[in-house]
Amino acid sequence: MAVVVLSACTNNAGKASVENNDDGKTTNGGMNMERHDESFMGESMNDHSMEEEMDGASMDNGHMDHDNVVSLNDSTGKDELGIPPLLQSGSDEKTEYTIRAQKGETEIFDGVQTKTYGYNSSFLGPMLQFEKGETVTINLINELDDNTTFHWHGLEVAGNEDGGPHEVLEPGEEDTIEFEVTQEAATLWFHPHPEGETSEQVYNGLAGLIYIEDQNSKNLELPSDYGKNDIPLVFQDKIFDDEKQLNYEAAANEDGTVGDTSLINGTLNPKLTVDKEKVRLRLLNGSNARNYIFKLNTGDSFVQIATDGGFLNEPVSMNEITLTPSERAEIIVDFSKMNSNENVALINEDDGSTLLPFEITDQIGKNTELPDEMNDFSVTEEEMNMPVTKEIELFGMMDMVTINGKKFDPERIDFTQKQGVTEVWEIYNKPDMMGGMIHPFHIHGAQFKILSRNGETPPENERGWKDSFSVVPNETVKIAIQFKNKGIYMFHCHILEHEDNGMMGQVKVE
Repeated sequence: MAVVVLSACTNNAGKASVENNDDGKTTNGGMNMERHDESFMGESMNDHSMEEEMDGASMDNGHMDHDNVVSLNDSTGKDELGIPPLLQSGSDEKTEYTIRAQKGETEIFDGVQTKTYGYNSSFLGPMLQFEKGETVTINLINELDDNTTFHWHGLEVAGNEDGGPHEVLEPGEEDTIEFEVTQEAATLWFHPHPEGETSEQVYNGLAGLIYIEDQNSKNLELPSDYGKNDIPLVFQDKIFDDEKQLNYEAAANEDGTVGDTSLINGTLNPKLTVDKEKVRLRLLNGSNARNYIFKLNTGDSFVQIATDGGFLNEPVSMNEITLTPSERAEIIVDFSKMNSNENVALINEDDGSTLLPFEITDQIGKNTELPDEMNDFSVTEEEMNMPVTKEIELFGMMDMVTINGKKFDPERIDFTQKQGVTEVWEIYNKPDMMGGMIHPFHIHGAQFKILSRNGETPPENERGWKDSFSVVPNETVKIAIQFKNKGIYMFHCHILEHEDNGMMGQVKVE
């Protein structure tokens, strides 16, 4: 048989047990660095102050400008990839889910119980299935010792159901939300979003998946056998201490916490067994800060069929794809043309690490042709000619990060926008004396269109609905965005430590 490598974060099925008691609250730690006044984030940053900040920062588990990121260990392919379970509705009459944020212990390493967080389990969460047009009810329960929220990343819902830092559930509290699913087929996810605590809670395991289906997705006849030829892949990287524990306080870095251990769906050293057929891989970069460049080690191409929020108009052939934290992409790998004894793996081209080996069987699977047309996404002439109404400047590093020179204030509304009205936002990543960092930018409550990057048409694989995108230093990105619902929504850098350090603002939709 052939072994192919791919990296993702998955649930370690069968090895988890929920813990009823805990020693107490784990504080959100970080590097012990002096706080600096926001005046340093003005037009010119004080060089001496930045140098002092860097001198005080440990580079062992950090990356600053992302040039010194610790490399991931290769997957040995020892264990079959865990697949998140499908959560069943608790009602026969309607779609109703109950989601519990829990703490527990998980056997990530053989014979070792690691303290973790999860949704309805000890680590990570289940997959929720939505259908366009249906009404969904979700019961939310916080069984942690800390405040948390339930944020539906990429879902178009009212602001008071979005799960931003205003919708806090204290320990033991419950809430119920209800909404109609109005958007097209897509791969979304959910995670916590409490102010100042998001990075630690995601790092400890709070993340789950959402699939939206619609009539179009059913008619396309794409690979859709969940867990067999339709595979969710949640990629995360961690640092484990000498006792194989997730000690966030020791691992945390103000510029984004990265680790040397790759988990896919929570599985350490995963492999994925596939038949000789086309396989759909739904990639989610669920890491706190790491960027991934996904590529097959053989150099073979694959096709991308979907972005964050829906299908591309037609499949796009690619040899590699870059995803920054929170971005998703659906790709099709054709294993029918590969030999069973061929060594095939998904790798991270950024550091050359093997993420997920594939074991190819001799079984011939179903091999339908990919459709030539999948969607009718378009950018109109009117949208291209709209004036910019909102300008956003991303700037800084470590705890000295700002948007438009300001840190997040829950009492301040940064922008307002009318419900149902399209506007053009311009997002600029301002370099600093170090050159700057890539900032993944996310807006809650809407899917939007990328109009241009530095005045140029975006690449083919970004010509679809997006809710997150990367902005490299000195790059300007224009988007056309419309909010279907009213409420207050966050916009922020999705390096989770940057978000917690105040690189976040609010738009009120009226």
